[in-house]
Amino acid sequence: MSYCTNIDCLRPQNSDSSRFCHSCGQELLLKQRYRAIAVIGCGGFGRTFLAIDEHLPAKPKCAIKQLCFQEENTEVWHKAVSLFNQEALRLNELEHSQIPKLLAHFEQNKKFYIVEELIDGQTLAQELQQQGVFKEPQIWEILKSLLLTLQFIHSRQVIHRDIKPENIMRRSVRGDLVLIDFGIAKLATNTRQLRTGTIVGTPEYVAPEQMRGKALPASDLYSLGVTCIYLLTAISPFDLFDIVSDRWVWQEHLPANNIVSDRLSQILDKLLQNAVSQRFQSATEALQTLEEQPKKLLNISNYHTLTTIDYKPLHDLLAKGKWQLADSETWELMCQALAKPRGSYILSSEVDKFPCQHLQTIDHLWVNYSHGRFGFSVQTLIYKNVNGDYGIFCKQVGWHIYNYTSANSEFNFSLKAPIGHLPSRIWIGGSQPWRYPNALAVKLAACGIS
Repeated sequence: MSYCTNIDCLRPQNSDSSRFCHSCGQELLLKQRYRAIAVIGCGGFGRTFLAIDEHLPAKPKCAIKQLCFQEENTEVWHKAVSLFNQEALRLNELEHSQIPKLLAHFEQNKKFYIVEELIDGQTLAQELQQQGVFKEPQIWEILKSLLLTLQFIHSRQVIHRDIKPENIMRRSVRGDLVLIDFGIAKLATNTRQLRTGTIVGTPEYVAPEQMRGKALPASDLYSLGVTCIYLLTAISPFDLFDIVSDRWVWQEHLPANNIVSDRLSQILDKLLQNAVSQRFQSATEALQTLEEQPKKLLNISNYHTLTTIDYKPLHDLLAKGKWQLADSETWELMCQALAKPRGSYILSSEVDKFPCQHLQTIDHLWVNYSHGRFGFSVQTLIYKNVNGDYGIFCKQVGWHIYNYTSANSEFNFSLKAPIGHLPSRIWIGGSQPWRYPNALAVKLAACGIS
């Protein structure tokens, strides 16, 4: 089907082969190559279409944004056009895997268009609506992923200014996050940062200084923090801030079964500081805090500990994304730490004997290189969130209820696996494997690992 982009067209649906709209007569191909086939989004300043590129043999799908709205105020119209063109400029400058790729930007029939890479997936707002509140492992994943993206755009002197769940999409196939809608992104320079300008952004997520017209890189970090507490509670950020005591009270609104560690709480609270000077000053600083804290607790260097155990092979395998080999290496390291022969099964009762330093090192490596998806601490958080129900826990992490230790076919050794899926449990022996998650949770608590 072809879809006419004329906003006044009464019957915009047309056949695939039509060149002109049978209702209003407008040419259907944009720039003689892009054919709109359906409306997939509407906003105050226009519409977004699903389209195909007929210029290429495979006719790949793409997304077309159209600026069109009825506005008699010339100043408002020129501002809208400026923001629209600015988005095209920013997308052209920001070539990154987590930012939609710009394909074209043009004017036709007195309407302005941007053609972008189609991000096939859902926004985090849609995920929240369908799946319920996010758990801590998911928030770690969002923080690490989005902070890397913000680190990139801020290094290009660009401030997004509208970070919120609706502007973060997850690709359906790869599962990675993409930051969208650069329509109000601002080019930051030392002089312009100090000027009071137009207030832009979504009020619930906007930093205090941005509300006064002064957007800084730290303003995006504030909005990311607000995004996270909204996803953890599903409550409007307006209701998560106590204006009487002038503080965030998001932890008081967490669902009873949604446990958040002190470490994550501290990081979110620093992102949410009203005073810019008390906030993380850059995405790089926030990332360093996420990555360095476990190392400071461990006091390790190059992943060698005071014993003869060498964690460098595990580090290298995880860094290369060789998850199955890393899982086997983890088994070997656990046997070494317990002074057991290589390939020995480990009983749930033996988990308590595992040295804290070694357990923490292995967990940190898994959490770090999976961007918060895998690790012992991730599995323990999930186990606590389901109130220790082994059956529900197995369903959450994608394990069979019964422990088939001899078969790797149970496991998905990729980042597409459910959160908490790895490390696997192939090394767990004995007749009561369901005791393992609880034994692990008790041990991690004793070691202060969260």
